Amino acid sequence: METGTLYVCATPIGNLEDITYRVLECLKSVDLIAAEDTRNSIKLLNHFKIKTPMTAYHEYNKFDKARYLVQEVLNGKNVAIITDAGTPCISDPGEELVRQAAEAGIRITSLPGPAALITALTISALPTRRFAFEAFLPAEKRERERILEELTHETRTMILYEAPHHLKKTLADLAETLGGSRKISLCRELTKKHEEAIRTTISEALARYELEEPRGEYVLVIEGKSWAEQDQEAKDDWAKLSIPEHMQHYLAKGMSEKDAMKAVAKDRGVSKREIYAALKK
Repeated sequence: METGTLYVCATPIGNLEDITYRVLECLKSVDLIAAEDTRNSIKLLNHFKIKTPMTAYHEYNKFDKARYLVQEVLNGKNVAIITDAGTPCISDPGEELVRQAAEAGIRITSLPGPAALITALTISALPTRRFAFEAFLPAEKRERERILEELTHETRTMILYEAPHHLKKTLADLAETLGGSRKISLCRELTKKHEEAIRTTISEALARYELEEPRGEYVLVIEGKSWAEQDQEAKDDWAKLSIPEHMQHYLAKGMSEKDAMKAVAKDRGVSKREIYAALKK
């Protein structure tokens, strides 16, 4: 028996007109649609008069239901997976289904379309060449602190998702770890009539939402640490050592005195001559 195909189908994040013709044809032709929330997805299917059967596939059944769906595809059925909004597998349980399908040797193809993180990034007015997607910060305190600590060193533009009732806490955490002066774009109601991108700083955003209640799901696009700032921090750290201590750091690694002096001069942003003069005092 010939196996079927698993189709990863992107659906609109707000405006239903953003769905692609290819996704529409796929959803009409497959044998089964795995939807994160069938109550939500039925609105999409009804709008486009799609009658394909649906089954619920979400965070709480993703392991067992993925095994069932993989077996259905192995039995020859074509299955499409959709999420509540956007591209499946991006901060979404779909990644488990794709993993199991790949292990079973099933053909998987992705039908591209909307993704909230990319939509927000393009209107953030922050650098887009390099970016890091963190999705939702963990609720567990220790894990959250660890990820925030990692983000303090991030030089790429950062993208987070956040629910309105957690926004103020997240902004407070970001202000404490990244600094209130860091630029941020808070994007909400993307692709909808009241789409908004608030381009400001973290501290100004925090002050704003102390006065008004956050509404809607947010995508936070945050400026990364500049290389100049990172270099200065490294110099400041080295400056805590005396020049002889700094030299010993490299000599203990087996460097020659000449190479150690060169490394110390580079670390401290000074000339090798200055290091030589300091050591002769």
